[in-house]
Amino acid sequence: MTTNLEIARTVQPKPIGQIAQHLGLGQDDWVPYGRHAAKLSLEGVERRRSNAQGKLILVSAITPTPLGEGKTTTTVGLTQGLARIGAKAACTLRQPSLGPVFGIKGGGAGGGYSQVVPMELLNLHLTGDLHAVGAAHNLASAFLDNHLHHGNALGIDVGTVSWPRVVDMNDRALRKSVIGLGGKANLPAREEEWWITTASEVMAILALAESVRDLRARLGRIVVANKKGGGVVTLEDLKVAGAMTALLAQALEPNLMQTVEGCPAFIHAGPFANIAHGCSSVVADRAALALADYVCTEAGFGMDMGGEKFFDIKCRQSGLRPAAAVIVATVRALKMHGGVGKIVAGKPLDPALLAENVEAVRKGGENLAKQIENARAFGVPVVVAINAFPTDTPAEYAAVREVALAAGAEDAVPSSHFARGGAGAEELARVVKRVVDRGDTQARLLYENNAPLRSKIESIATRIYGADGVDFTSEASAKLNEFERAGFGALAVCMAKTQYSISHDAKRKGRPSGFVLPVKDVRLLAGAGFVTVIAGDMTLMPGLPSLPAGASIDLDEQGQIVGLY
Repeated sequence: MTTNLEIARTVQPKPIGQIAQHLGLGQDDWVPYGRHAAKLSLEGVERRRSNAQGKLILVSAITPTPLGEGKTTTTVGLTQGLARIGAKAACTLRQPSLGPVFGIKGGGAGGGYSQVVPMELLNLHLTGDLHAVGAAHNLASAFLDNHLHHGNALGIDVGTVSWPRVVDMNDRALRKSVIGLGGKANLPAREEEWWITTASEVMAILALAESVRDLRARLGRIVVANKKGGGVVTLEDLKVAGAMTALLAQALEPNLMQTVEGCPAFIHAGPFANIAHGCSSVVADRAALALADYVCTEAGFGMDMGGEKFFDIKCRQSGLRPAAAVIVATVRALKMHGGVGKIVAGKPLDPALLAENVEAVRKGGENLAKQIENARAFGVPVVVAINAFPTDTPAEYAAVREVALAAGAEDAVPSSHFARGGAGAEELARVVKRVVDRGDTQARLLYENNAPLRSKIESIATRIYGADGVDFTSEASAKLNEFERAGFGALAVCMAKTQYSISHDAKRKGRPSGFVLPVKDVRLLAGAGFVTVIAGDMTLMPGLPSLPAGASIDLDEQGQIVGLY
């Protein structure tokens, strides 16, 4: 079987200058990073922003299996399909984190004949933005500990320090550690927490900031601890926000690449959707909307995860509004949600998932129906993209369409973009374009800014997840009270939960009901503009599987990367 990397290498990418020229960018609007990637000038994007005419299309999914539903592949394929039917189209995607690339997920370039190239460049470092995020975050950690070392003039209550350290790798051994060992010169010993870089508040800020000035202000508002006498300690207090901005100024510029068919692809930021807000950056979206007529953007995992956060965090803060939502579904995932077979990453697919089973598709369609309802709760029309596999049957497609239409979708269209690129997505593109061009979207948010934090959490739990209510631990309740007393009650909420169920329990497939959402902890991310809510058993530092993807990655005798997928 031909791998994604092998397919990518059959394509000779255009010089990045041709992609920039196609978008109407001048020579001063971009800086090349090698032959096939560029950084876009924020000034150039801002000059065109007032004339932006592009329409935003959100791509999300049903609750995925460990293999994923193909959102990135569909986002790229739909972009290529739109281009094939004559539309000026582009996509905006997150930059993959090195942890998953070398862990269980693999790369994030898409797949088959619907991917971003060069895929090695995209998946491994690109222009260094993630490293800049990690450096800026850990600079703040160093400043914080240095302040404690030199007398703690701010009166920081060390027991309330909430600022972790980060690394862009799945390293479970670092989740809980002790720092300050080795005597007085190395500070008193204390427990330290490590997160993956993509969970950093700095990453969230990079994805949400609209300018360098906004970036600087947000970094200064980050709260890292409380004072002994009351009040909070910010990075502005520690006098480190300016230096962090200097490290991140270039990282705020979106990256320009291309798909295998030469469509512009804006790659920027990489917050996870199960522990952060799971969307590419505001500046990338604004750049694409100013330069293209149709912009496909992805929200991570399911509509209940990245999709909800796209609206309630990204749209709330930026004013962006999508014209339509595309929900990606696979027949095999719907069968799994219908109680048939088991999907384990890295193992052969269960034969039961390859045999026609229309009833299982209908049963699993309860998950699709709920995710369509979730999208419609935000006032946007929905099109279902059936990510096609060779083992699917016409009867199964008919069952998916029946479920989708009954739940209020505009249509459900099989799309073979993985195997055929843009040609395989033309029908999907026509349907999506027709829906978008109607212009009758009334996009809205789920809750008001001035609603209490508990009410916001309960709205998501009951209306999006289908929970009967929310159970807050005493610790979480106390923190929410504290946040509101300190003036942070108007912030949005960012739910951190499993991606493998609409509920908090990964074992609950389909459309879960009869459960109460447990909220174990909450964390204040004042610079990013939200409160992170830990629902169920979640970790902010993933671990590697028994056989990491990195075990297959190497260089061949010609010096080319092999084993990346």
